[in-house]
Amino acid sequence: MVRGLRTFKEFQESGEGIATNILTSRLQRLEGAGVLCAEAQETDGRRTNYRLTRKGIVLSPILLELLIWGARHESTGVPRTFALNMERNREAVLTEVRR
Repeated sequence: MVRGLRTFKEFQESGEGIATNILTSRLQRLEGAGVLCAEAQETDGRRTNYRLTRKGIVLSPILLELLIWGARHESTGVPRTFALNMERNREAVLTEVRR
């Protein structure tokens, strides 16, 4: 969601190399936990968009800080420039995530 990803296909093609079954399981778990909700796309009802729920929005600043911390202290695979941009522009990142 940090990079504006909303659909299963976008998550799958994001470059993280996550297997389809694992992605499906994680999205279902996040939805079951009330962090994400799935909605039919307005333009194509066969496709699903995922967005943060109120619970997910409240959690997002914490997750952002963990992501920044991890990128700073561990080898996470997150490009350093991406992490620095998030660190410098926290509010803009959170605004995008909340959309």
